[in-house]
Amino acid sequence: MSMNDGLPGAQKRVDMDQRKARGSVAEQIAADYLIQQGYKVLERNWRCRSGEIDIVAETGHTVVIVEVRSRGKNSFTFGSPLESITSRKIKQVRDTAAVYLHRISKSNARIRFDVIGIIMSSDGNVDTLDHIIDAF
Repeated sequence: MSMNDGLPGAQKRVDMDQRKARGSVAEQIAADYLIQQGYKVLERNWRCRSGEIDIVAETGHTVVIVEVRSRGKNSFTFGSPLESITSRKIKQVRDTAAVYLHRISKSNARIRFDVIGIIMSSDGNVDTLDHIIDAF
């Protein structure tokens, strides 16, 4: 048994930690962007049994559920940030939004689902930010 036997799992943890850190930074960038655009951010990382909503914002009388997707500038193995949203993810976000709206007694609120895709350079700066309004 060599000392390197544990490295693949350790490398996966490092990759996962880096991905989580990038995701957290991307969510902060997205929230800041929304605020600059005049949105009011109501919640971040709201969780329940059915899933998590990255950002809940409000503009006018519309509750906006925002899914944030990020990628490193050179990591498009699974497509661009926007291409990475599956029909399963859309269903999960919609189901979670229904729970959120029920819990805040706004089941009849006007709602919209947006996606913000962020591509980050290796130094952590934003290369591109795409905001898709009414994405699904």
